[in-house]
Amino acid sequence: MERRTRVLVVAIVVSFIAFLDGAVINVALPSIEAELGGGLALQQWAVDAYLLTLGSLILLAGSLSDSFGRLRIIRIGLYGFAATSVLCAMAPDGLVFVIGRALQGAAGALLVPSSLALIIATFPAAAQGKAIGRWTAWTTAAFLIGPLLGGALVDLVSWRLVFWINLVPIAFALVFMRALGRDEPNPARERIDWLGAGLGVVGLGGTVFALIEQGRFGWSSPVVFVPLVVGIVAFAVFLWWERRAPQPMLPLSLFRARNFAAGNLATLFIYAALSLGTFAIAIFLQEFAGFSATLAGLATLPPTIMIVFLGSWFGGLSSRFGPRIFMTFGPLTAAIGYLLTLTVTDDVAYWTQLLPGIVVMGLGMAMTVAPLTSAILGAVDPARAGIGSAVNNAVARIAGLVAIASIGVIVGTRLDVEGFHRAAIATAAFLVIGGVVSWIGIRNPARAPMPSEAAPARD
Repeated sequence: MERRTRVLVVAIVVSFIAFLDGAVINVALPSIEAELGGGLALQQWAVDAYLLTLGSLILLAGSLSDSFGRLRIIRIGLYGFAATSVLCAMAPDGLVFVIGRALQGAAGALLVPSSLALIIATFPAAAQGKAIGRWTAWTTAAFLIGPLLGGALVDLVSWRLVFWINLVPIAFALVFMRALGRDEPNPARERIDWLGAGLGVVGLGGTVFALIEQGRFGWSSPVVFVPLVVGIVAFAVFLWWERRAPQPMLPLSLFRARNFAAGNLATLFIYAALSLGTFAIAIFLQEFAGFSATLAGLATLPPTIMIVFLGSWFGGLSSRFGPRIFMTFGPLTAAIGYLLTLTVTDDVAYWTQLLPGIVVMGLGMAMTVAPLTSAILGAVDPARAGIGSAVNNAVARIAGLVAIASIGVIVGTRLDVEGFHRAAIATAAFLVIGGVVSWIGIRNPARAPMPSEAAPARD
């Protein structure tokens, strides 16, 4: 098998593993809460404990990838993900489960940026758009298989099997990677910014804790406002330190590239919308509409199918025509889709009230995802692909983290019809902002002249 093909397969499978848990967990949340207790707060923590460590450590993982080699970091991440999946599967109570999810996120942080950096380092610039489109399409299959697989496992066996199943693709990836050999550490590697990593975890952790627990304790409780203040201060110190650190975990110089800065700002709003909307639909269908986990998984499949089959095509179009138009009209189309779901009433009619909007939303996201990734990574020097990919992934995960932590503020303590309407409006608003940011901020890269255009004219 050609090395490029093997690298692409490894990158897809590795990212698939990390994304699978994000796809499975939503349909498993009601069953997890029913067995372990904890109400909406546990459901939020089941998602956010994973996203917290994933989002805050993914920048550190990008630096580790650039310094010690992509393949080495991927292998460490795979072993860690296997161990923490077993911990989640065997959790006797909510506290152990949340701790397991946090550790699992830390392992997952090692996987995604290294896999994308492996693609950037292996494929020439002209082929990167198509390769990233394929990566996006097939890793999105995790969101296709996840709800179906998770729903079936929850309904037929137990939510615990959702985590045991991770061991299968992990074993495949470790065996398949053997032919790629081992990469040597970078002799010019920079020092790792451990202080920045710690400040990032505290900053995100304190803020997210306050957003989730304010529903139980109220904003005036020291249980809420003390972590909130600590989190905000830690985040401010984090930014201050990253400007002065000799080898920062988050090189702010990356944001001097217009497409990198604008693309990550758009990512913040687009992925906040995606996380909030997906979470709200999955919980609403099960806890209000009475869908089983399997049916809820089936009901949310259309967007994933469209991303899988159209993602690579839109990625190719983005390489040809530039990403700006797709990054603008994609989110706007997805926003229209979520607004269409406002027709849902107490008598939930999936086929007429939800499905049309879900399909339109899926088309919009298919237009957006691959061009967004390609535009951001295309603005980064290939030698810094690891940290560039890590920054973008961190922004996406942090966006989802904060969006889900804020769901109690948006919808209250229960996702009834009124709460779902508020979630849909908030989701559409985030998407519109993401589209506007893309139109204003993104610039299409200059096209390389064709050979006939570059040749000098003859007399």
